[in-house]
Amino acid sequence: MKHSIPLITTLTLVCITLLPDAQAVTPPPDGGYPGFNTAEGTNALKNLSTGVGNAAVGWYSLFNNTDGSFNTALGAGTLLFNIGNQTTGDGLENTAIGTAALLSNTTGQENTANGALALFSNITGDNNTATGDRALLVNTAGSSNTAIGQAALFNNDTGSGNIAVGVQALGNNISGSNNIGLGNVTGSGVTTATNVVCIGNVGGANVDSTTWIGGIWNVSPQSGNTAGVVVSDQGQLGVLPSSKRFKQDIQPMNKASESILALKPVTFRYKEQKNSTPQFGLIAEEVAAVNPHLVVHDKDGEVYTVRYDAVNAMLLNEFLKEHAEVQKLEAALKAVNERLKLQEAKIAKVNAQIQISRSLAPVVVSNQSK
Repeated sequence: MKHSIPLITTLTLVCITLLPDAQAVTPPPDGGYPGFNTAEGTNALKNLSTGVGNAAVGWYSLFNNTDGSFNTALGAGTLLFNIGNQTTGDGLENTAIGTAALLSNTTGQENTANGALALFSNITGDNNTATGDRALLVNTAGSSNTAIGQAALFNNDTGSGNIAVGVQALGNNISGSNNIGLGNVTGSGVTTATNVVCIGNVGGANVDSTTWIGGIWNVSPQSGNTAGVVVSDQGQLGVLPSSKRFKQDIQPMNKASESILALKPVTFRYKEQKNSTPQFGLIAEEVAAVNPHLVVHDKDGEVYTVRYDAVNAMLLNEFLKEHAEVQKLEAALKAVNERLKLQEAKIAKVNAQIQISRSLAPVVVSNQSK
């Protein structure tokens, strides 16, 4: 497609030239040069040789460009060191607007820099977009980065595929790739890690494949309608539904929950844990040995964590079973107590009769003696 651009441009200009009502502007433009190039400013496009379709406006803009085509440089020193691709002759098609934007670029292709010093140090990086003062300033060889905001991805040098939106977003990243930072000063803790996601005003950490979200910790829910959040092995956040309409093959748990009676709760601390606060839980490998359905495996098939929600349901089932037994015992005990009360009443009645008999015995004896 790039090779067709000069032909299309030439045909377009020819058509414009042949228009019968075409009028020249007054005064005539003084920055037009052969090959559809435009240059305004001291030494702008100074070393151009065969490149076509370039536009350089500003002091020393596109100064070293020779064969590069279809580049746009607007501002003092923009694309100062940019040169063409000597092998294919294709244009680099970079766009730089702002003082010293893309100043150091030599062979980097299809970059867009909009802002003073944006992509200032870029040399060979391709397909970068920097919008904002000093955005991607240190980048030399990193490619396919997007930085929007003042000093976004400021220190990025060789990292590629990063997206930073916000003032100083991912500002300390150096060589980490495929990171995402959304929010002012977010992701400040990321330097070399990859696949890190930071959303909100959070520093994050330099740990691969982690996600950090601000505005959650120490914040009370504004709605009383809440539920626990779970994450799938594909990274989806969601809530486990409990409604019958989502379920099938529903059966009573019965004795299936008895396996949890063999579990051994422990206290522990995570290896990465900074403080001494004890954790309470189970060892996943021990749980798997008791009931393999109570654990979750990682992407490599290794035992990873315990399905504590399932454990809680099984605990409830065991509690209900024990509660039912207790109720039976209480009913039986109540029946025994009732029988004991009846026996006590009968015994009390007999005792009363005995007492009456004893009290009447002397009177009978006395009467007989007379």
